[in-house]
Amino acid sequence: MGRKPMVRPGGRSARVQASVHAAVRELESEVGREGLTVPLVAARAGVTPSTIYRRWGDLQELLSDVAVERLRPETAPEEKGDLRSDLGAWAEQFLEEMASPTGRAYIRDALLGDPDGSNAGQCSAYAAEQIDVILTRAADRGEGAPDVETVLDRVVGPVMYRILFRPEGLDAAYAHQLVAGLLGPTDR
Repeated sequence: MGRKPMVRPGGRSARVQASVHAAVRELESEVGREGLTVPLVAARAGVTPSTIYRRWGDLQELLSDVAVERLRPETAPEEKGDLRSDLGAWAEQFLEEMASPTGRAYIRDALLGDPDGSNAGQCSAYAAEQIDVILTRAADRGEGAPDVETVLDRVVGPVMYRILFRPEGLDAAYAHQLVAGLLGPTDR
């Protein structure tokens, strides 16, 4: 079944989405991933299984949608006073969250139930929005800064590759090493 675009719905649709997402999160903690089924989620959410199948297609696409929502940043990046500090703190936090067992599970879910790539694109957009905030702050302070795509390519890309394929050595020092490689050596 083709996946429908997951725009932010309003009204009843928003209530259904919120209820189903909450049911998935609750049931995951109660019965674990392997115990999740569409009928179980539907019963907990107070909807019919056909509602879930019609909207999400299957359990994996539902889990992907829930993962993308959970990967959405809750706050703006912390402001540390200069580009290197702001970007370093953000990269460290991003790496820590994505490399955690929970973050890895969300990444896996977001990608597995994403036949058209829209969830991967949304996750990328979240990172780009956060980076844009950091770069805009730097520009407002008169600092020179790379563009968003360059930060995605030189910081986010390597982090995600390492999380997925070579997870050893993923720590704060690695995040700061990527930022230093992007921005150049410090003048200190």
